[in-house]
Parts: sequence; structure tokens; C-alpha cells
Amino acid sequence: MRKTTSAVAALSSAALTIALAGPAHAGLYGIDDPQDTFHGSDILALQVRNGPENLNVTTFHSGLRRDPATGSGGRVYVDTNRNDAGPEYVFVAGFTRGTDYQFLKTEGFRPGQWGKPVANGDYIMRVRYDKDLVRFRMSRAALGNPGSVRVSVVASGTRTDGTSHGLVDWVGTRRSFTPWVARG
Repeated sequence: MRKTTSAVAALSSAALTIALAGPAHAGLYGIDDPQDTFHGSDILALQVRNGPENLNVTTFHSGLRRDPATGSGGRVYVDTNRNDAGPEYVFVAGFTRGTDYQFLKTEGFRPGQWGKPVANGDYIMRVRYDKDLVRFRMSRAALGNPGSVRVSVVASGTRTDGTSHGLVDWVGTRRSFTPWVARG
């Protein structure tokens, strides 16, 4: 718990500094997520780095677990086009042992709007259970080499009885995006 509290406190300070500096020019954006789901998929904070080679999105969680029974997983929606409302890409992943991930083109937030896997460029996801975090990395080639991006992130899980009501955690409000983050 102390490790998580320290990481969140440090990220909170960084997020405040970044917000005051203006995220559009920072190449980095961080935010605390006050909504609690009381489950291993609960997102405490989000960090977005739009670097010269990759877009890196890190989610910080409370009690992330390997056990597949938790059904823990998430999605990172990436918007690369200011003139087209909604995301162009979605990174879909399980956060438990034995699950996989995909990076897909999309026309919106609903699974029925998801398209084919991205064919060009690299992407990877790493779960760090010891640090309660998940890192998503997408190459600029996979994203079509955009200048600025914004992301929307959601995580969810399943109770032991198979229900998931109340275990969906969007960073911010449902389907809301971070501010645009310029390549930095």
C-alpha cells in the first residue's frame, strides 16, 4: 500500500506540474483518477508520453492481480485526428496471466466498431504486478505518425460470481479523452 501511495503522490505532483505547464506542449500528460472500483482493475493514475519514437501510456492500479478469475483487462483508445470525432485506434488487453492483447483500427468505442489489427509498426504491453502498473507502447509507424494524440482509458474486471457491474473504471468520465498531447 505504501508503495502505491508513494507512486501516486509522485505522479500527482508531476500531473499538477504538467497541467500548469500546458499539456499541449509537454509531450507528457498525467492525471489522478478519483473513481474507485475496489477491484484489481481500479486505475489510480494515468501517464501519457508522446515521444519522438513511440506513444507510451502507463496506467497505475490498486491491487493488480495475475489470477484470470479477476477478468481484469482494459482498453486504451487513441485519437490521432482532430477533424474526426472519436478514436482511430484501440489497444485491447487482458491484465491477467495467460491473456493477450491486440492493437486495432476503430471507428468508435463499441466493440462492433473495432476493425482489423494494425499491420504496420510495433506495439507491446507489459504488466508489472510488483508495481501495480501496465505499460502500453505504440510506435509512431503503428499510429500513422501523428503530431498530437489524446487517449481515453478504461479498465474492468469480474467478480467471483461472474458479474462486473460497478467494476468498470474510466479515467475521468465515460469515454472522455485527455487533452491533446503534442509530440515531445
